[in-house]
Amino acid sequence: MNAPGIAFARVLDAAPLEYVRGLLGEDACTLIDLLSGGSADEVMIRAVTAAAVSPEELLADVDRRASFLALLPTEKEEELAERLGWDRSDHADDFLKKCEWTAEQKQALLGFLGLIVERAPKAPPGSRSMAVPDYGLFSHQRRAAGRARERLYTDERRVVLHLPTGVGKTRTAMNLICDHLRSEEPTLVVWLARGNELLEQAASEFERAWGALGNREVHVVRMWGDATTDLGGVTDGIVVLGLDKAVATAKRDREFLDRLALRVTLTVFDEAHQAIAPTYRRVTDALTLRRDASLLGLTATPGRTWADIDEDAQLAEFFARQKVMLDIEGYDNPVSALIEAGYLARPTFRTVAANSGMQLSASDRHALADAFDVPGGILDRLATNVQWNLQVVQTALELAKEHQRILLFAGSVEHSRLLVSTLSALGVDAEQVTAESSKRHREKVIARFKGRSNRPMVLSNYGVLATGFDAPAASAAVIARPTTSLVLYSQMVGRVIRGPKAGGTSTCEVVTVIDPGLPGFGDVAEAFTNWEDVWSNR
Repeated sequence: MNAPGIAFARVLDAAPLEYVRGLLGEDACTLIDLLSGGSADEVMIRAVTAAAVSPEELLADVDRRASFLALLPTEKEEELAERLGWDRSDHADDFLKKCEWTAEQKQALLGFLGLIVERAPKAPPGSRSMAVPDYGLFSHQRRAAGRARERLYTDERRVVLHLPTGVGKTRTAMNLICDHLRSEEPTLVVWLARGNELLEQAASEFERAWGALGNREVHVVRMWGDATTDLGGVTDGIVVLGLDKAVATAKRDREFLDRLALRVTLTVFDEAHQAIAPTYRRVTDALTLRRDASLLGLTATPGRTWADIDEDAQLAEFFARQKVMLDIEGYDNPVSALIEAGYLARPTFRTVAANSGMQLSASDRHALADAFDVPGGILDRLATNVQWNLQVVQTALELAKEHQRILLFAGSVEHSRLLVSTLSALGVDAEQVTAESSKRHREKVIARFKGRSNRPMVLSNYGVLATGFDAPAASAAVIARPTTSLVLYSQMVGRVIRGPKAGGTSTCEVVTVIDPGLPGFGDVAEAFTNWEDVWSNR
C-alpha cells in the first residue's frame, strides 16, 4: 500500500506519440502547432495532453481505461494490482482486465497515478482579529436589503431589488431569503430563473449563504432540465425552479403550481423584467396566491431598466410600483459613487473578433432563435475551433503583459482545460476552477491567485460564478464564452469590477472574444444598452 505508484503525466511521456495526439484531438494539435510557429515539438504535445485530458473521464470509460493501463510498465501493473487486492493466482494484466472497478478501486487508481489533490495549507491564527461574518453585507447593501424587507411584508408584499452589476445583488437577495426562512419556519422559497448555469449558481449560492446564516437543516431542490418535479416531503427550504420547467410541467400537470403554491411564502424572480411575459406571469401569479406570499424581483441593470415605456409601466404595476435602488447620499448615480468610494473598479471594455468559419445549419439557427442562450452543441463546436482558441490564447497572452491577475471565462470544462494546458505549455502560470473542482482544489488555486507573486497568472473557469468562487484580485477578464443572456454576461463582467474596498482593483479591463457569425454580447455598448448613463464618467 506504500508503493510510490506512477504519475499520470509520466505514463503519457512514455506512451506512443500517436496515442497521445489521439487523446488530445486533431483540432487541439493544430492549435498547438500554430502557436509554435509550425509543428509543435513532442515535449509540448505531451505536456499539453497531460494537462488538457481529464484523467477521471479517461479512466471512467472501459475501453479507454484498458488502453491506458496497457501502457503501464510490468512492475507498475503488478504494483497497481496489489493495491486492488491481487492474489497472484493469475497475471497482473489479466487481473486488471477482470477488475470490477468499484468506486473505491477507481479512487485507488487515481491515487496510484498521483491525482489526489492535496489540502491547501492553512494560515496560522493571529492573537487578535476582527469577527468577520462569513456572508456579510456592506452598509449600502444592508440599507437596500432593509428597504426591500419592509415592502416584502407590507401592503402588496412585492418589490423589485435593483442593484448594479458587481454590487452583490445575489448576495443581498440570499440574505433576505435566509432571514425569511428563519422567521417563517417551516416554509418554502421558490427561486425562478432561466438557464442551467444561472440556476445552479443560485442553488450553490444559497447553500453557501445558509451554511453561514441558517439555523436548521432545509431542503435545496434543483428543479430544471430533466430533474423530477416530485415535491413529496419537501416543506421547508428552497426550490430553484427553471421557468421553462415550470411552464412545461404546468401544461402536463395543471395542479403542479397549485400544490407548490400551498407551501410557498416567498418567490424570487431573477431577471425581473421577464415576469410580465404572459407564460411566466401565469407561473408567478400561481405562486403568489396565498395572502401571506411575497414576491421579490431582481435586476442587475442599473440606470434606465427598460426602454419600452409601456412595458416599464406594466412591470411597475406588476410589482406594485415598488422598486428599491441603491441610495447613496450626495450622488444621483450610485455606480459613480461606488467607483469613487472604492467599492467598484473603473472598467474599460473592448472586443476582439475571431471568425471561426462555423457554418450554422437551419436547425442551429432555429435553436438559437428559440433558446435562452447559445445552445451547448454550438458552444462545444466553438470550443474545439482552432481560430477561436487561437484568438483566446493570444488575447490572454497580451493581457498578461499588462495585468498580474486575469480571469478567463471558458465555454465548457473541456474548453477550460484545453486553454489552461496550452497557456501553461507556452510558459504562462495558468490554473482552472470548474464545477467539477473539489473545494480543496478551488481554495488552493484561488489562494495562489490572491497571492503576492509578481508573475502574471491566468485563472480559467466554467460554471462557478457563484459556487464558492471569489477572485477580487483580478484586474482583467477574457470572456471566451458567447452568451445571449444579459444576466450571465453581466455576472462575468461583475467578477472583475470589484474595487479596492471589496478586495479588488481600482481599474479593470474586460475583453470579449466575439464571432461575427454568432449572436451574443460583443461589447459594453451592446450589452448595456440601457446602462450608458450609469457607466459614463460623470
